[in-house]
Amino acid sequence: MNIGILTSGGDCPGLNAVIRGAVRKGIRQYGYSFSAIRDGWRGLLEDDIHPLHMVDVRGIGARGGTILGTSRTHPYSGGGPERMREVMAERSIDAVIAIGGEGTLAGASRLADDEGLPVVGVPKTIDNDLDNTDYTFGFDTAQEIATEAIDRLRTTAESHHRCMVLEVMGRNVGWIALQSGMAGGAHAILIPEFPVGYEQICEWVRSAWDRGRAPLVVVAEGFVPEDLDDQVSEAGLDKHGRVRLGGIGNHLAPIIEERTGLETRAVTLGHLQRGGSPTAYDRVLATRLGMAAVDLCHDAGWGQMASLTGTDIIRVPMAEAVDRLKFVPQHRWDEVQVLLG
Repeated sequence: MNIGILTSGGDCPGLNAVIRGAVRKGIRQYGYSFSAIRDGWRGLLEDDIHPLHMVDVRGIGARGGTILGTSRTHPYSGGGPERMREVMAERSIDAVIAIGGEGTLAGASRLADDEGLPVVGVPKTIDNDLDNTDYTFGFDTAQEIATEAIDRLRTTAESHHRCMVLEVMGRNVGWIALQSGMAGGAHAILIPEFPVGYEQICEWVRSAWDRGRAPLVVVAEGFVPEDLDDQVSEAGLDKHGRVRLGGIGNHLAPIIEERTGLETRAVTLGHLQRGGSPTAYDRVLATRLGMAAVDLCHDAGWGQMASLTGTDIIRVPMAEAVDRLKFVPQHRWDEVQVLLG
C-alpha cells in the first residue's frame, strides 16, 4: 500500500511528529510506502507529490511546523474529487491521511463518505475545539506558551504597578485562555462562551489591585464583551473572506485604564502560540495518532479518524468530530469564578 500524507489548514506544534509516527510504523510494521503531498489539498489537486522515506522523517518529531507545508485550499476546488482520483491513480496512492482541524476533517469526511475516496483523518488544532476527542495535539504547547507569557508579564506588571491584558488565540472557544489563565493565576479570564461586561472586568481588576496585586487579564481573541455586538477584527478579512480576529486586547486596555485609573498595557501572543517545538505531551500524542492513522488505512477505515479518549487512542467517524465544536462547559466556567478578581 502507498499512503499519501497531507497537512492542511493552520500549522501547529506536533504535525511533524504525526508524520514521523505514521511513516515509521507503516514501513516497519506493514512494509508500506509513503508519498508527501505538499501544501494540503493543493498538492493532491495539482500533483505536487514526492516520495517520503524513513530518512525524510528522521529527527523531525521535535520540530514545529510541518515538513509537508500547508495551505487552506478547499478540496472541492481545482477539479475536486475527480481530479484527486486522477492524481492518486497516476501516483499509485491507495490511501490518504489528512491531518487538520475542523475544516480539513469536514472536507476529508465528505470525500470519504460522499465521494468514496480512501481518506482517514488525524485531528489537529491548538484551540482544542474538535469534538469527539479529549485533546488535540498542539493545544498543550499553546497553553504552555501562554502560561509562560503570563508568568513573564506578571514580573514586569508588578515592577511598574500596571494592569496587563494578554490576548491569546481562540476564535470560537476559550480553552487556551481558560487553562493558561488558571495556570498563571490570572485575575480575569475572558472567553467566547461566557460574555461579561466591561463593569465586571473592571471589578475583577479593581479587586486584584485593592489586594496589592498587579492585575492580569487573559482574553481569547474571539471574546465579545456584553457591551459589544461583534468580535473585534482589526485586520479585516483574509483572501477567503474569513474574519481575521485580533485586537480585543487593544480594545479592552484603554477601557480598563479609563475606568480604573490604572495604567494598562496589552500584549497579543498571536502566532507565537503556533510556532516552535511541541511539548513532550504533544509529541507523544501526535506520534500515537500518526501510528493509529496507519492502522486505519490498513483496516480500510475510510471516513474515520484517530481520537483520544482518556489515555486510549480510538476510532471515530470524522463526521461526528466536525458536527459541533467542543465548547468550554458551564461547570468549568463556574469552577474558575472563585479564582477571579
